Amino acid sequence: MPLYEYVCQDCTHAFEALVFNGQSAECPECHSQKLERQLSVPARPKVDSPPLPTACKSAGPPCGPMCNRWNNS
Repeated sequence: MPLYEYVCQDCTHAFEALVFNGQSAECPECHSQKLERQLSVPARPKVDSPPLPTACKSAGPPCGPMCNRWNNS
């Protein structure tokens, strides 16, 4: 079930619609079927992510080289 972006040629309303095999989309504003399908661009993956925690709160052995307890054991 592909999701397409359309612009209505009658009322210029932009919208997205799920279109199944053999079906045609319709403008939700004016119900026209004179639509222009737009080129959909996939979203860019989020690059900014919070840093991984460096403070280990475990009571077990140090969890790795970044553990703040690595040199204290």
